[in-house]
Amino acid sequence: MNVMISPISDCATGTIEAYVPTVEKPWNKQRAMHLLRRMGFGGNLDMVNSVLSESPSVVVDAIVEEAMNLPLLEPPVWADWGAEDYTDADDELVDHFLSWGFEWVKAMKAHGFREKFALFWHNHFVTQWQTYFCSKYLYQYHKLLQTHALGNFRTFTKEMGKTPAMLVFLNGNVNTQFNPNENYARELYELFTLGEGNNYTQTDITETARALTGWWVDNAACADPTFMPTWFDNGSKTIFGQTGNFDFDGVHDLLFEQRADEIALHICTKIYKHFVNENVSEDIVAALAITFIENDFELAPVFKQLFNSEHFFDEANIGVHVKSPLDFFITFIREGDFPINDEILTLMGYAASQLGQTLFEPVDVAGWQGHYSWITNSTLTTRWQMLTDVVGYLYETAPDSLRDFAKLLTNDSNDPAFITKTIVDHFTGRGLQTQADYQKATIVFKYEVPQNYFDDGIWNLDWEYSDAMVALLLFHIVKLPEHQLS
Repeated sequence: MNVMISPISDCATGTIEAYVPTVEKPWNKQRAMHLLRRMGFGGNLDMVNSVLSESPSVVVDAIVEEAMNLPLLEPPVWADWGAEDYTDADDELVDHFLSWGFEWVKAMKAHGFREKFALFWHNHFVTQWQTYFCSKYLYQYHKLLQTHALGNFRTFTKEMGKTPAMLVFLNGNVNTQFNPNENYARELYELFTLGEGNNYTQTDITETARALTGWWVDNAACADPTFMPTWFDNGSKTIFGQTGNFDFDGVHDLLFEQRADEIALHICTKIYKHFVNENVSEDIVAALAITFIENDFELAPVFKQLFNSEHFFDEANIGVHVKSPLDFFITFIREGDFPINDEILTLMGYAASQLGQTLFEPVDVAGWQGHYSWITNSTLTTRWQMLTDVVGYLYETAPDSLRDFAKLLTNDSNDPAFITKTIVDHFTGRGLQTQADYQKATIVFKYEVPQNYFDDGIWNLDWEYSDAMVALLLFHIVKLPEHQLS
């Protein structure tokens, strides 16, 4: 059963034109943090101040360019291992799976935007590790996600269809002229490019499967893909009303030539829903689709246009997305700039898996459904408990980090109501709904300190137990409905 989080009414306005700050819609901390959360996994106060020191357009373009030029992760020693390189394959394969997932979580914490988009594409071009069970394939698949996350979508789609993880997962490696397999052809249209039932037929699927024949990979040997000419259907095929002896490249070229509008609308709709709002603005998506086509399916211009738009920065689009488990954990750590070790980061990855978000193991070919599906009666308490444990760990091992965080964020204020509101607002996209909610949080923060200590100015953040007070407030914040949203 899903736990309800009160939705924000769909009243977003603004066009695709570039956002220009005004008195009514200022370039402020709320919008800066909204940008950092949607384009990455949030940011600490220094990052927010750095963003606010530039115009929104300069910031967006710089984030995209930096992500495009970011080096790939260093290949692991097993990046090109075949079956003969293992001594204890079952244990080693599991170790590689877990360790590379951890490396990706570390990259999310460190880099933000490129990894946010690689994760988005991981949930679009879905594969499942337990199906192909080969470390080399895992690395190659992930490298492809990082390489093309902000690149050319047509090239991305072509390369994905021939990567061994996908060939095995959707049976492309057993698709031959003697026994055609339609799995990949169907998902190529239904999920990856056009959208379900969107201007293609069963005949198009059948004929496309024939065009995709011939690619083989010896999964048991963890070998590289090979094109087998004798397995290829060399006959004439009719796809989208066009007849020819289409092969792998030819059918992809035909797809992007004949169904450009459908692809652009489908992909831009997915981008919009994931990074802006579940309630889609058809006008904004249509404008993005035009940009996508005019730029020959390059993704970067679409991202720049979207994140630069006044529509994106509309207040109605702020704090309306339910955070995924990884987003929930990593954003909290980045926004607090809290000192955590690799063990805690590993536990966060494990907790995300317990909540249904296991890296390299989406639930099915359609991927994680996201948004409200992340919040259920059984998962909500686990979300709370994990971050409560992290705060407890910080209080036990680095209590000064909690005090220093509060002092930095509030300019060393000694006003408990101001401190509470500033910290709450830092971790929530839209703040709390009522003044009574802030008063309740303030009571939690003040704990058992006598009221006259505050009234007479005796208390401040250097007080002996202020670190515990900050911890109590953070315990409260991680359970707030508003903190579940981005």
